[in-house]
Amino acid sequence: MLIITIKQGKEQLLLKGDPWIYQSAIEKIEGKPHERNKPGATAIVQTSSRQFLARAAYNAKSQIAARVWTLREDEPIDHALVKRRVQAAVQRRKVAFEIADPQALVLLVDAEKDGLPGLLVHGYGGVDGYLICQFNAGGVELWKVAVVQALLAATACRNVYERCDPLVRKGEGLPVAPGALAGDEPPSRLSVRVGGKLAPMDIRTGFTYPR
Repeated sequence: MLIITIKQGKEQLLLKGDPWIYQSAIEKIEGKPHERNKPGATAIVQTSSRQFLARAAYNAKSQIAARVWTLREDEPIDHALVKRRVQAAVQRRKVAFEIADPQALVLLVDAEKDGLPGLLVHGYGGVDGYLICQFNAGGVELWKVAVVQALLAATACRNVYERCDPLVRKGEGLPVAPGALAGDEPPSRLSVRVGGKLAPMDIRTGFTYPR
């Protein structure tokens, strides 16, 4: 596992709840080269006096060098944690997803706010519709299978699609390969409620067609 040592004084932002670590805050990184070059590799973050601060996803290719998973030393980063956090995020918004206007896009997972840095998930059409996922950071990219499994179990929705923002993905050193992760791909044109009005949209990309 990688070890990230933070410069003296820079740990205060983490302790105050900032989930991002920039390269300028890092004193040194220890670990095998293949781990250092893998976007999203799990790292222990420590102070300059080698006291534990956090576990984070490290990405040398990103402007955000590391994104915090947990501040708890006794909490491992594994399938169980990812599934637990996805399920908790969906549970907080499940009622809205199930009873919402079926033509609205409903936010189900909100990245750092749900302890899943870089992951956004929107639902469309309820349990018979589609889940649209964006894996915008290396950490959640590595746990994609666990995320999809947890979404299927938590929502009972069978169709999961990955949307890719090319600029974001390339900035994270990740491939741009949108497509269905489970079930069927959404149609290229659906009616989506935006600001109280219906608009034709490709929910695979977020593109809204001219009226």
